[in-house]
Amino acid sequence: MFKVVSRTSSAEFDRWTDALEAAKALIPECRGLTEDIRIFLCDELIWLYSREHKYPKYIGAGTYNRLAQLFIQETLEDEQAAAEGKE
Repeated sequence: MFKVVSRTSSAEFDRWTDALEAAKALIPECRGLTEDIRIFLCDELIWLYSREHKYPKYIGAGTYNRLAQLFIQETLEDEQAAAEGKE
């Protein structure tokens, strides 16, 4: 389970792509240097965005690769579901 946390909100998601979209939607609200947006996988911090850094940070060894693979898997599942819906 993924959890997106910011100063003003908190939400839980079953899928990485949904959590990432929600976090990116919050970026315009992140104004001060001390404000940030975080994504947790269970209780582990895996993604962090703040104005201190130009790009979001992936936290932990191998996290970027693991999440990239998960993104590809979820995208393929979405495409397969869409194809099945058209048939």
